[in-house]
Amino acid sequence: MDKLIIRAGQPLSGVVKVDGAKNSVLPIMAAALLTHEVCTIHDVPDLSDAAVMDEILCCLGASTAWNKSERTIEICARNANKTDAPYELVSRMRASFLITGPLLARRGYASIPLPGGCAIGARPIELHLKGFAAMGAQIVKEHGFVSLHAQQGLVGAKIYLDFPSVGATENIMMAATLAGGQTIIENCAVEPEIVDLSNFLNSIGADVRGAGTDTIRINGVRELHGAGHTIIPDRVEAGTFMVAAALTGGDITMENIVWDHLKPVTAKLIEAGAVVEQTEHGLRVRRNAGQPLRTVDIKTLPYPGFPTDMQAQFMTLLTIAEGTSIVTETVFENRFMHVGELKRMGADIKIEGRSAIIEGSPGLMGASIRASDLRAGAALVLAGLAAEGTSELSGFYHLERGYCDLVSKLRGLGADLELRP
Repeated sequence: MDKLIIRAGQPLSGVVKVDGAKNSVLPIMAAALLTHEVCTIHDVPDLSDAAVMDEILCCLGASTAWNKSERTIEICARNANKTDAPYELVSRMRASFLITGPLLARRGYASIPLPGGCAIGARPIELHLKGFAAMGAQIVKEHGFVSLHAQQGLVGAKIYLDFPSVGATENIMMAATLAGGQTIIENCAVEPEIVDLSNFLNSIGADVRGAGTDTIRINGVRELHGAGHTIIPDRVEAGTFMVAAALTGGDITMENIVWDHLKPVTAKLIEAGAVVEQTEHGLRVRRNAGQPLRTVDIKTLPYPGFPTDMQAQFMTLLTIAEGTSIVTETVFENRFMHVGELKRMGADIKIEGRSAIIEGSPGLMGASIRASDLRAGAALVLAGLAAEGTSELSGFYHLERGYCDLVSKLRGLGADLELRP
């Protein structure tokens, strides 16, 4: 496994371009299974999760051509006649379950192992299955697999989600594009990635309305066609660099961002003492290294609340703020696994249920640390960049799931990093 050596240095400064969103490209790649024509997706980040989805599509019979230098992938599912996804791939990524909606809609059958991914807490698939069942699918769960049947085709239904799950909203939305009649999803997720998927579906001939609100209506169509689509910028990658600027007392401008997607993180960074401003081409975050950070309380919530995917990174920032901050995690129950590693670096953090109480300290110290999941890994990289001395991060492969060219981007901002096998 690769290890990242992090040597604390000067405040990070410069310009960095944000890549396409991981949480957008995965469902859109899966959605290409809905049509037999070619779909061309632009601004595809070179991530291990995207590579896994690419492998899954190929195992199902689709043909793909991924030009990584141009950030473009072409997917043709004309010959995607297989409906059984391989365990060795699905077990590596939770988002792999997103192929079930397209397979069920187009082929009338899907069989998939229970998915894997980061161990940040329970992410049950029951909401997905509830939606499929309401649309007429028969579901069998046994021996670690889920099999879904809809030989007569799916039918439109009114579906209320008990929780505004992003994955369930996406999966049901994709399945409904080819269902008979109208499907209404209530209490659905409103994340920007939902809107991006809706825009892609509509570009290939679907009739999806209301994405970005808590009620989405999908009028089923007989068939879909190919199209081109550009993935939205990754708001979590942008947020991570925003925190990096504030944490190191630096000055970073992020290009290729959507300002509205970053409002929750922007508000909290300003509250903590950073300066955030829009520029002609992006967003600039800066903080004078001698200016102290202020304490902030955050509570993770579904969009447009503070994103759970930014909780760990922001907690790292708060470890050096003056005073007491409280971070409350409401989305995933196991998303404090980075806390023990931050404490190894000198952070003063106490866990009480779903809240972390952070007492700010003068600074962090370099240490040997381990990434337990994607966002925890990002938080620990940031901690190493702000700590005194050298840190050695193991488990770097977690970061390759969601950050494209992270080491080279940070080096371009002045970070002293070395990746070792």
